Amino acid sequence: MHTKKNVTVLAPAKLNLSLDVVGTLPNGYHDLDMVMQTIDLYERLELRRSPYLNLRMPGSFVPVNNKNTAVKAALAFFDYTGLLAGVDITIHKQVPVRAGMAGGSADAAGVLVGLNELYGARLSMSELCAIGAGIGADVPFALMGGTCRVRGVGDLLKPLPPCPECWFVVVMPSVGISTPEAFQRYDQLGSPVHPDCEKQEAAVRAGDLRGVCAAAGNALEHCSGATETPSICALLNENGALTSLMTGSGAAVFGIFEEEERARAAADALRGQYSQVYVARPTRGGAAVRPEPRRRSRPAGV
Repeated sequence: MHTKKNVTVLAPAKLNLSLDVVGTLPNGYHDLDMVMQTIDLYERLELRRSPYLNLRMPGSFVPVNNKNTAVKAALAFFDYTGLLAGVDITIHKQVPVRAGMAGGSADAAGVLVGLNELYGARLSMSELCAIGAGIGADVPFALMGGTCRVRGVGDLLKPLPPCPECWFVVVMPSVGISTPEAFQRYDQLGSPVHPDCEKQEAAVRAGDLRGVCAAAGNALEHCSGATETPSICALLNENGALTSLMTGSGAAVFGIFEEEERARAAADALRGQYSQVYVARPTRGGAAVRPEPRRRSRPAGV
């Protein structure tokens, strides 16, 4: 039996097609109702067997310590499986930080998926999600991916049919947002926006992109404190977006486009003002091991 010494995992970022705050749970956390979508903007993780636990994030300013979600995921995996092992993890970050795009959760999901493959643990998706839920609210979705209705604190997932074909233009403002601070401001200020997630789910099921856009919204957007959001949304709409909104607790903003040409033209228009602008498409899955390239067999006698 071939034992893998290393694996590469691609873990996608997420966007909130809608986000509503519907109440407060008994534990004090906000009760959320959301439609979430993974996109083809990926964190790339390289995992290699090791007797130690090491993490590298070249070029990133994200702290490398025991609070990092990737380290937490590795420790939780080894604790759950009882494996006396370690891993060298290198994460090539592509997802903006403090953006509301679940880059840290994608890292954790990538580690769980990668370790499951690297050590042949054969944990089920439900087991991985249970481990992930103890690391962060968005980790189960980062594992599942695709299009989902998500409730509670992110722990209640209902897979939906794939999002209608479309293109996203994602813009990261110059300043990120702290998730706890965004929810504190929501508690103080409230929100005039409460999207109809039920109607949006119905539009997804019907394959109705314009219906998805009509029901889009984010209850945290107006109290996020991100001063650039309105101007970015206006630019996206002026350049052909069907709708535009902030994702998660911010600060990234995205527009939804029917056509690739319009999306790329809009991205070009915004790159004059913002350094982090991405064109992306919806994906149908979460963190996954990238297949090893096939080796071409040589003819006999060569």
